[in-house]
Amino acid sequence: MDNFIVSARKYRPSTFNSVVGQSSLTTTLKNAINSNHLAHAYLFCGPRGVGKTTCARIFAKTINCEHLTAEHEACNECESCVSFNEQRSYNIHELDAASNNSVDDIRSLIDQVRIPPQIGKYSVYIVDEVHMLSPGAFNAFLKTLEEPPSHAIFILATTEKHKIIPTILSRCQIYDFNRITVADTVAHLQHVAKSENVTVDINGLNIIAQKSDGGMRDALSIFDQLVSFCGNNITYQGVIENLNVLDYEYYFKLVEAFLNGDVQKPLLIFNDVLNKGFDAHHFITGLSAHFRDILVSKDPSTIELLEVGADIGKRYQQQAQLCSPEFIFQALKISNDCDLNYRISKNKRLLVELTLIRLSQLNDEKKKDFLNEEAPAPIRIINTQHQQTPGATEANKTVTAAKPVAQQVAQPKKQEITVEAAPLPPKPQSAPTSFNQRPASISISKASSTVQAPQQEYKTADIIQSQASNEYFSDEALLDGWIEFGKTMNDEIKSIGFRNTNLPVRVSDTTFEVLVNNVMQENELKKIQTDIVQFLINRLKNSSISMVIKVAEESELQRTLSPEERYKSMVDQNPALEKLRKNLQLEID
Repeated sequence: MDNFIVSARKYRPSTFNSVVGQSSLTTTLKNAINSNHLAHAYLFCGPRGVGKTTCARIFAKTINCEHLTAEHEACNECESCVSFNEQRSYNIHELDAASNNSVDDIRSLIDQVRIPPQIGKYSVYIVDEVHMLSPGAFNAFLKTLEEPPSHAIFILATTEKHKIIPTILSRCQIYDFNRITVADTVAHLQHVAKSENVTVDINGLNIIAQKSDGGMRDALSIFDQLVSFCGNNITYQGVIENLNVLDYEYYFKLVEAFLNGDVQKPLLIFNDVLNKGFDAHHFITGLSAHFRDILVSKDPSTIELLEVGADIGKRYQQQAQLCSPEFIFQALKISNDCDLNYRISKNKRLLVELTLIRLSQLNDEKKKDFLNEEAPAPIRIINTQHQQTPGATEANKTVTAAKPVAQQVAQPKKQEITVEAAPLPPKPQSAPTSFNQRPASISISKASSTVQAPQQEYKTADIIQSQASNEYFSDEALLDGWIEFGKTMNDEIKSIGFRNTNLPVRVSDTTFEVLVNNVMQENELKKIQTDIVQFLINRLKNSSISMVIKVAEESELQRTLSPEERYKSMVDQNPALEKLRKNLQLEID
């Protein structure tokens, strides 16, 4: 039986044209060979499995070829090419810097560089994983790398360019390899499957390409694994089962339940996912990615960003038409917040379940926010008629009040309420008229006969009173109002975020400041800022109250003291406390 060769080695590119996903780099290298503009040192850097070492070997083989083709490729027929293909070439030397990273190893390499090639023009030294060299080895390599013999060319390869010292970088031509796109990976896997007589589902290939994360070597390794699992017929179901990938169907059903406002179904789906052995964090990140794919599917100009098969892509487009942009944006934010808070959560399952419940109620919350988005308009008192009598002055005044939309949706937003003012006592003739004089108060009790909407009489009176009053309030009253507002919050998640903020600090007569720990906490507090201020205005009877939110600097954050530290602080203020503790034989807890 023939020995099995893995696809990553069997289908390893042997020419520049066969390299996948690096056309710009291969074109540059071929042009350099054609024009004989060869540098003495190259640095190939990029993610794993994208073709760095492969391109280095092809480059070393091509520059020593005796009969280049018209496309500037190696002929594979001359002695240099044949010896390279048979792995017996003495012109190409590979060094693994991960295991040969000492100064002595580099000195041995330097001694070897002095020997000219026996066949061909150049001796090529490929140093793989060059970032693993020790600082001493780097320093020993500097001079040779800068001024090597004319026949020596160095090709350094690494996945971590930032670990290489700048003096090495400045002596090399740097080539950055890109991650291989999903489309290129799928096309190459189709070629390999056809060569191996393997039938494969295109949606399954997309899963393999996404799982490989831009590395062709990883994609081919996964392909071999699936051939061992499924045989010569690789199906989509076999791919997701073997790779432990969540099926798209779960997420499509979840979004459908969210749009319908179904709370129970998402919880059951999540439970089914956990029973199949999937991690909850993996589930929530996949849900965020699903919402992202819905977003890019909504507009034809961004549909190219969707890296899935054609059949699944159509389902994404169909579901995107059912989702409003507001729903998608809110869903992305909620799922991303869950992803950020997952690691610090004590009850991770409950966190994900609360996230699913919030997503199921998004449409209801949108309607609720729409109903409450408009605050009552200010009261305008307009004199419509002035008639002077010997005893008194009578005036008809029109009071325009905005009717709360949240209570009467079917009614117009604004309603004209005509209120007849109470007769004013006559002014003394000697008293001059002052434009700054406060207008007389309106008697609501006498206006009941002319009010067109009597059911709102008490509400109008409350609004007038709250806006006209500017009573003084103490710091204790402000704190009591702040705590009382927290008790009135119905949303458990928002309530928790509100309680985690610092207590308000009064900075002026009517302005208080709330110190938050981070920007995320600031954004959550801004959502309910209007509700907080309106609540305090009504409770403290001061319409000039304003709220300022400030993100604390690092120096402003107060560290939580331990019991021992708190006790020490108390002893510093009252030394007799320590004597009392010793007499009573108390322990610090």
